[in-house]
Amino acid sequence: MILRVLGHSFHYECENLCRVFFPNEKIVTRRDREGADARTVDTILAAAPDGISLTVTAELDGAAAQRSDCLPADAEKDACELRMAQLLFDVMCTLTGYVPPWGVLTGVRPSKLMLRLAGAQGEDAAFRYFTQDLLVSPEKARLALTVAKAEDAIVALSQPNSFSLYVSIPFCPSRCSYCSFVSHSIGNANARKLLIPYLEKLALELQAIGRLHRELGLRLESVYFGGGTPGVLEAPQLDRLLTEIEQSFDCTTLRETTVEIGRPDTVTPEKLHVLRLHNVGRISINPQTYHQATLDRIGRQHTVAEALKAYRLAAGCGFDCINTDLIAGLPGETPEMFRQSLDTAISLGGGNITIHALALKRSSALNADGGGVADGNAAKEMLAYAAETLPAAGYAPYYMYRQSKCVGNLENVGWTRPGQACLYNVFMMEECHTVLAAGAGGVTKLCEYRGTNVERIYNYKYPYEYISGFEQLLDRKNGIKQFYETYRI
Repeated sequence: MILRVLGHSFHYECENLCRVFFPNEKIVTRRDREGADARTVDTILAAAPDGISLTVTAELDGAAAQRSDCLPADAEKDACELRMAQLLFDVMCTLTGYVPPWGVLTGVRPSKLMLRLAGAQGEDAAFRYFTQDLLVSPEKARLALTVAKAEDAIVALSQPNSFSLYVSIPFCPSRCSYCSFVSHSIGNANARKLLIPYLEKLALELQAIGRLHRELGLRLESVYFGGGTPGVLEAPQLDRLLTEIEQSFDCTTLRETTVEIGRPDTVTPEKLHVLRLHNVGRISINPQTYHQATLDRIGRQHTVAEALKAYRLAAGCGFDCINTDLIAGLPGETPEMFRQSLDTAISLGGGNITIHALALKRSSALNADGGGVADGNAAKEMLAYAAETLPAAGYAPYYMYRQSKCVGNLENVGWTRPGQACLYNVFMMEECHTVLAAGAGGVTKLCEYRGTNVERIYNYKYPYEYISGFEQLLDRKNGIKQFYETYRI
């Protein structure tokens, strides 16, 4: 696709909107009239006798449409940018036949914007701005408002010296076709060799972070094991890491510990027993779908029967909350297939169900293949069914975020039964307190309490880098002390 940006600087917003409709397409942005393609979009701002002229013209695969408007000569830049986005949105909807329910809103956290607007202008004014100016559907605007209130109640739990701990396990049984995370397949001999020295270094990093949190007087609120697939660890390995946390940190203030086990084929009674011994109250077992053909297609390497067995095994062990992840828009899946998967997840009775809209990540195998995923209208129908069915089953939305190149420009939503929300998800997404990260690919986010300053300290991305550069990585952690000396608790 050729995007020609003429007479204005709104290229970023225009590119993002084009990507909403064509998430898997390369967009070439030009600032002149040169170049043309089967898909060409012109966005033009120019002075006019009666003000500022804005025009959007698009030719997509032989079909064409144009929209234009004129704003007063003294119109501010933000007003011009918003109107250009509205015109582009109208043209693209006309030519593609798809109306993205989030309108021209392309940000990652719509609930955060809704909360800020509602606090400044009131809920009614915020709702009107979403639906009338940003062209968000009433259903999505209500979702944003509901989630904003739920997140705000969780954010209120955070104190000036609060922090959460993230532990990265960047290994998986195999790589899924939609995945872009830094993760090594444990089936690979080289990856298996890395695991033991990786865990040794990870234990040392946890000790170092533990010393810092005691020195700075920080209050541990939540612990989250993510990946990758933490379930690839054997029971003794899980035991050691959880013991390390208990010994290195003051856990008397800890509200929750979550282990994202991930793949059902990694669940064993021995691992579940270890997690219960260490008072892990929350686990996540993620089938992504309950259709075997789809599992085979995306490289999950487990069966539907294994997913159901793993869930029931965990429920029998007495976990307070089990989360299930499902993905809307997987290759070959119809709305009816998604409905069947969601109905199955609800029937299991877990505390959380998280619905993800498939994201075509740049480094994923699925993005390279580019075919077979659901279109925007099908994915929208899937999420509409979730929004209708989950509340009727006793679930409420409590956190939400969006990703680039998401099918249909849709959203990811965590649904919870009363009292079973994952606090870490909100603490991390809303940046209301610091998250100290351990392990390869981990990003420490240092957050000023009730402020806007967020600083990041990056761990090495890959396990082999993490191991070889471990001393330098520990040196980076000095930035934690420097941050708290600047922004004293």
